[in-house]
Amino acid sequence: MTAGPASDADVARWTASLGLPGLVDLHVHFLPKPVMDKVWAYFDAASTHYGTEWPVFYRTSEEDRLATLRSLGVTRFAPLVYPHKPGMAEWLTGWALDFAARVPDAVPTGTFYPEPGAGSAVDGALRAGARVFKAHVQVGAYDPRDDLLKPVWGALADAGVPVVVHCGHGPLRGDFTGLSVFEEVLARHPNLTAVLAHAAMPEFGTAFELLAKYPRVHLDTTMVGVPFAEAMSPLPPDWTARLAEFADRVVLGTDFPNIPYSYATQLQAIAGWAADDRLGEPFLRAVLHDTPLRLLNAS
Repeated sequence: MTAGPASDADVARWTASLGLPGLVDLHVHFLPKPVMDKVWAYFDAASTHYGTEWPVFYRTSEEDRLATLRSLGVTRFAPLVYPHKPGMAEWLTGWALDFAARVPDAVPTGTFYPEPGAGSAVDGALRAGARVFKAHVQVGAYDPRDDLLKPVWGALADAGVPVVVHCGHGPLRGDFTGLSVFEEVLARHPNLTAVLAHAAMPEFGTAFELLAKYPRVHLDTTMVGVPFAEAMSPLPPDWTARLAEFADRVVLGTDFPNIPYSYATQLQAIAGWAADDRLGEPFLRAVLHDTPLRLLNAS
């Protein structure tokens, strides 16, 4: 089994050793600078919010962050945006679409919020070429079952466009977080291509139950299994056995640039799972490239 990369400088070599042309990251964040500055200010106060320090590892300019991704061999990525209040979603989607138009390795993305016009805004984003959407239930503090979102979930399900949904309780519980809440959305829209961000930590077991029930539900690897997250949401003992049941429905996600550790650290965790004989290098190639590329419908 190929060991994980020793450092960021080793990532491109390690990826090539797997026979891959590069990495496809489904969970990356680029935001308008004023919004990103506020996000970073929130992480500056992480000891108040989370009870632990959270130094943003890649706190650099937009240009430098793009150069970092390219040096890591990330050939395609989804720059996810998300609102925390009404009146932001359509503006953020417009910004993300413009960003992808000027950054060839970024795929067009969108977001939404439960407010009048949400359905038509998502329809417009789909027509404009958005290939993945982000829903952040905890930050947005909204109920994903809100009637205003019914046309949104329906449109995404019909289009087969994935939505990365942060609906788990980690790292902070919200009024509407928890897979029991989001499963009600899936029950109404069973064809929705939903990617459970952070593998829905800490509800890993329930996440696998949803994968068994809904064949278009996926997990992303964002922050899963790294030492920082293990201190808060440790993986269950049967993690790799359960992954083997759904090896083609796991996708690379990292939360770059807002992670408090190196990009290589996430890849080391994934490589560690692949040491299980039930997974191996075919699992790595699927997670790191083939499955996210398929979901993004990108070349």
